[in-house]
Amino acid sequence: MYQPKHIATAMTLAAGLLSAPGIQADQAIAQSKGCLACHQVDNKVVGPAFKDIAAKYKGDSSAPAMLAAKVKAGGVGTWGQIPMPPNPTVSDEDANTLVVWVLSL
Repeated sequence: MYQPKHIATAMTLAAGLLSAPGIQADQAIAQSKGCLACHQVDNKVVGPAFKDIAAKYKGDSSAPAMLAAKVKAGGVGTWGQIPMPPNPTVSDEDANTLVVWVLSL
């Protein structure tokens, strides 16, 4: 099955198949994109804690692509009825970086 390069890269990184000391998902991106207004690493705020997201999707090879799409499109229902607004200005690269970082927690 064909996958766009950025999704395949995110899936590979998230699965731990690459050792990438120069590639670190950065909490600063989460801050700059406004993610930390509703999410924190360890605690539920409006949305779930990033560590809870990582635990829920641990071992799910489809999670990186699905979560990157949710970052951009938003969503509701997985964690309750409070919607996550869409973030269409987040680039594909930043969405993938954020997801890899979250799943690494």
